[in-house]
Amino acid sequence: MKSSTRVLLAMLWLGIASATAAPSAAPAGASPQAKRPKICVVLSGGGARGAAHVGVLKTLEKYRVPVDCIAGTSMGALVGAAYASGVSVAEMENILAGISTELLFKEKPPRQEQSMRRKQDDYRIFVTPELGVAGGELGIAKGVVSGVQLETVLRKLARAKGYLRFDALPIPFRAVATDLVTGKAVVFDEGELANVMRASMSVPGAVAPAEFGGMVLVDGMLTSNLPVATARAMGADIVIAVNVGTPLLEREELNGVVGIMGQMLNILTEQNVQVAIASLTPRDILITPELGTFSTGDFDHLPKIAPHGEQAAEAVADRLAPLSLDGAEYAALRIRQQIAVPADERPVDEIRFATMRHVNPQSLAAIMETRTGQRVDQDTLDRDMVRVYGTGDFEHVNYRFLEEAGRRILVVDAVEKTWGRDTLRLGIGLSAELGGDSNFNLLARYRKGWINPLGGEWRTELQLGRTSALRTEFYQPLSLVGGLFVSPSLALERRSTPVYDGQQRVAVYDISSRQAGLDVGSLLGRYGEVRLGIVVGALKPRLDTGPPSLSPGDQSIGAGAVTLRAVLDQLNSVSFPRSGWRAGLKLYRSTAQLGADDEYFKWDVDGTAAASFGEHTFSVSAKLGGRYGADPLPRYDLFQWGGFLQMSGYRTGQFAGGNLQYLRAMYYRRVLRGSLFEGAYGGVSLETGRMRQALVPGSPEGWLRSGSVFVGLDTVIGPTYLGYGLASDGTSQVYFYVGRPF
Repeated sequence: MKSSTRVLLAMLWLGIASATAAPSAAPAGASPQAKRPKICVVLSGGGARGAAHVGVLKTLEKYRVPVDCIAGTSMGALVGAAYASGVSVAEMENILAGISTELLFKEKPPRQEQSMRRKQDDYRIFVTPELGVAGGELGIAKGVVSGVQLETVLRKLARAKGYLRFDALPIPFRAVATDLVTGKAVVFDEGELANVMRASMSVPGAVAPAEFGGMVLVDGMLTSNLPVATARAMGADIVIAVNVGTPLLEREELNGVVGIMGQMLNILTEQNVQVAIASLTPRDILITPELGTFSTGDFDHLPKIAPHGEQAAEAVADRLAPLSLDGAEYAALRIRQQIAVPADERPVDEIRFATMRHVNPQSLAAIMETRTGQRVDQDTLDRDMVRVYGTGDFEHVNYRFLEEAGRRILVVDAVEKTWGRDTLRLGIGLSAELGGDSNFNLLARYRKGWINPLGGEWRTELQLGRTSALRTEFYQPLSLVGGLFVSPSLALERRSTPVYDGQQRVAVYDISSRQAGLDVGSLLGRYGEVRLGIVVGALKPRLDTGPPSLSPGDQSIGAGAVTLRAVLDQLNSVSFPRSGWRAGLKLYRSTAQLGADDEYFKWDVDGTAAASFGEHTFSVSAKLGGRYGADPLPRYDLFQWGGFLQMSGYRTGQFAGGNLQYLRAMYYRRVLRGSLFEGAYGGVSLETGRMRQALVPGSPEGWLRSGSVFVGLDTVIGPTYLGYGLASDGTSQVYFYVGRPF
C-alpha cells in the first residue's frame, strides 16, 4: 500500500476509532477492594493499529490483572467501550474478524432500500458527489464520510444501549474528544455510547465533526491521545497505558498534500502523547506494541494486528505478575464485569425531528420503520438512520432519547447540508474500441430540492459529447405518502448514430430533437415506479455521411406519443450487481392525434437477475423489442445493438433494425475487495441475439453468438472496464470503458 493511501485511510480511521470509546462505571459490589490499588487501563488512539489493545487485554486476563476503570481515545475508545460494557476478549476477537474498511465507511443504505430517484442516478455517468451551491459558491462535505455507518457498527460493538451514565457500566469508562471551537479536550462520562465514540473518532477532513450539546467535536487524539490524566481523575492508583500511536512519516513519504496533512496530525498527536508518558510514575506500566508497517488504515487486517499487543504485554510480564489476583477472586470479578446493562427497549411516545429549514420532517417519518407505541428495536432504528441519511439531504444523522413529563421521546438529529437545497454534480463517460471509434460524454446536473413542503424537485442537465443535450424536469410529489407524482419536462438533444454494413461503417445519422413531456406516475415503494405520459415536439434526422439511399430525409418530423414506462429495481449494485433483479418496460405509441407525422407502436422489455456464492457471481440478462401492429418503425427510431456486453464480438451499434432479441449469461468473480469502492472483478459472458427488419439490406438476421472476457474496477471516476469480445464468425473487438457500458 502506497504511503499516501495509507495516510488517507489512517485519517479516515482516526475518526472511527474515537467513536467507539465508552465511559466506565462499576456496578454495586464491583468496586476494587481497599486492600489493593485501583488499576486503570488507558488505551490510545491509532486507527487500525488499535486492534493491538485487544491483545493487551487478553494478556491482562491471562495474568489475572484486574481492570477497575478504562479511559480511551479514538480506537482505544472503541476497544475500551466494548470491554467496559461487558464484551469478552473472545467476542472482540470475533468482532475484529468481521470488521473491514468497507463495513465502516460505506454509508449509503443498501441500494434495494433507496428511493427510485436515487437509484436512477446510478445509471448516469456521475463521478463526483453532490457539491453544494449557495450564494454563488460551491460547498463540500465536512468529511470524506459522515460517520453514520460508523455509528451503526459502534452500536453493535457495545453491549450497553441507550443513554446512560458511564459509571453504571460493568467497568467505569471515559472517552475523550476535542472541541473544535475551543481546542480543548472533552471527557465524556455519560451519553449514548455509539454517539460518544463517534465524537471521539472524527478525524478532521476524514470524518465529519460530530455536533453534540452545542459543541463541534473531532478526534480526541488532537488533545489527549493517551488520556492518562483522565485515568488519574477516575482515581487510578496504577495506570497501565497502551500506546499504539502512529510514528512520524519518513521524509520520502511526505510527497503530497495528504502526506503533509497526515504528518501534521501525527505531530500534534505525538506532542500530547509525550506529555502523558512523562506523567507516568514508577508504579505505572507503559506498553508499546511493535506494529511495524501496519498503518492506521489497515482495517482489513485487524486480526493480524491484535497478537502484537499480546507480545508487547508479555514483554512486561514481570511488572504485571505482582498485580495478579487469585483465581477465585479474579473469576468472580470477571463474572460481575460481564453482566450486560439491559437495553432500554421501551416504546417511544413521540418521534421528534430537529428543526429543519427545507426538508419536511413528515417525509422522514414516512420512510422510518420505527413507530410510536412499538418496542424499540436497535437494528431497525440503525437502518432508519442510514435510510434517512441516504436521502441525500443531510450532512449527518443521529438520534437520542429524552424523558419529558413521563413520556419517552426519540429525537432524530438530522443536520441538513449547510449549503442548503441546491446541488451540482458532474460526470464523465469514455469508450474506445481498438482500431475503431472513440466516444466521450461530459455531464453536469443542477438540482434544486425541496422547493415546497411536498418535496418538489427541479433537475437540469447539460450533456456534451457523442450525445449533446439540455434537459430539465420538475418532479412534484402529490403527497408525502402514497408515491403519486407529476413531472413536466423539456429536452433539446442532438445525437450521432453510426450505421454499419457488417464491420464497415457506411453512414452516420445526425438526429436533432426538441420535446416537451408530461408524466403522471406512482412510486412502487422502494421497488420501482410507473409513469404514464405524453410527449410532443419535433425531430430532424439528417444523413451526415453515407449514400443517399440511407437518407432519412432532411425535413423536420413532427413527434407526438403516449408513453408508458415502468421499472422495478432491486439490484444491489448497477456497476457490479452481486444479488437482486431488475425489470423494465417501455411503450411508445406515436399518433397523429398528438402531432406525429409517423404513426407506430414501439415496445421493449428488459430484465437482469444476479446471485452470488461467496466471491462468485452469476447473472442473466435479456432484452426484447419490436413493433406492435403493421406500422414499421421509422429509420430514426430503430433499435441499435452491438458492443461490449451487447454482442461483444461486434462493434458498438453495429446492428440496427425493427426487432431485437438478446440473451446474455455472465460469470464474474471479485478478485480484489474494495475499501471505499466495490473492488475489482474478472469475468466472462456468453451472448446470443438477432436483429430482424434490418436497416441495411443484407445484414444478418439469424441468431448470432458472441462472448467476452473482461476485468472491471470501481474507481473514483466510476466503473472502468477492459474487455475482449469474440463472435462465432471470428470477428473480435477490444474495449475500454469508463462509465457504464451497458
